[in-house]
Amino acid sequence: MDGVEIGLGALVVVATLYDLFQSVVMPRPAVGRIRLSVTLVVNGWTLWRRLAQRPRKLQTREATLAAYAPMAVVGLLILWAFFLILGYALIYSGLHDGLRPQPGSFGAVLYFSTGRLLAFQVGGIEAIGTTTQILTGIEAASGFGLFALVISLLFSLFSSFQRRETAVVALDALAGAPPSGVQLLENCAKDNMSDQLRATFEQWRMWTVEVLESHLSYPLLLYFRSSHDNEAWPNSFGAVMDAATLVLTTVVGGPVGHARLMHKVGIHMVADMRQYYNYGFGGEGVPGVERDEFVEACGRLKQAGYQIREIDKAWPEFSGMRTKYATWLNLTTKGLAVPPAPWMGDRSYLPHSERGTRARAPGITRKPAHKAPGA
Repeated sequence: MDGVEIGLGALVVVATLYDLFQSVVMPRPAVGRIRLSVTLVVNGWTLWRRLAQRPRKLQTREATLAAYAPMAVVGLLILWAFFLILGYALIYSGLHDGLRPQPGSFGAVLYFSTGRLLAFQVGGIEAIGTTTQILTGIEAASGFGLFALVISLLFSLFSSFQRRETAVVALDALAGAPPSGVQLLENCAKDNMSDQLRATFEQWRMWTVEVLESHLSYPLLLYFRSSHDNEAWPNSFGAVMDAATLVLTTVVGGPVGHARLMHKVGIHMVADMRQYYNYGFGGEGVPGVERDEFVEACGRLKQAGYQIREIDKAWPEFSGMRTKYATWLNLTTKGLAVPPAPWMGDRSYLPHSERGTRARAPGITRKPAHKAPGA
């Protein structure tokens, strides 16, 4: 026996199974727990995003960025299988007399290990001895379990993705594409749909809870992009949060209770996301909206039929409440290369750039202490 090979092989197998268990089976890992696959996916996204943003054509960039998440699922399956094959091969190699005829090279041992994991016959090589035969049975069971868990992962990912995007697409009718919290309030007032505004806050409160749980359990969901133009889940979430913040601080007579619940759950989601991905803002948060933009929004809401509070009193409250989520929102949209939306994302896009650098949101010009997901 070669104790070094056996020990190294056992370590590789255990580490792979542990990572697979955390990534697929564990409903929600503890904050700060080491997850090798998550680190690989995040670092891979950073490189992929840089390459995908080189083409000048927007559709080409979006199609390339959208391909990352499905490719990452396949890549994780291949990596998990490869490391299991490698780990078991090292153990077989350490058990020198466990195979007959004895393989002449480590490549032949890898081939035998591949056949056991993928359940195909390896001609001419057989396991002898109780230890090796038990090990080949365990490897075959590992291969079966690997593919069963990956299939389960695919169902979970696409089910969560579809539920997330259903609400995002439905919001278009109220908030536009790209979405805007001001437009959401305007459209509800235009057709006298106060009940619809309450229903939207309630629907998105439950949406926020579901996204929080699913995206912490399966971080790969962050990189699944919407299949519709000008839509992205961070922008839609930000639009509903902006609408709730405006109702709480600026609009008189709105559904304050529903807006307050939405705002509280949204802040909970932001706090958990920040803690899980371990990144900061490089200082205090900022509202990400300038006063003149807020004044313009108040004018639009007043024209839509809302009664507006005095701006000098409403602005400090609005900016204070928006500070709790705006910087995270801007960092996330930038890290995911999401097209900008009103009050969210890269504020250098037109027409804001015509007003000079002062129109840029401070929240995206600060350098974060740690990077956002994929930033």
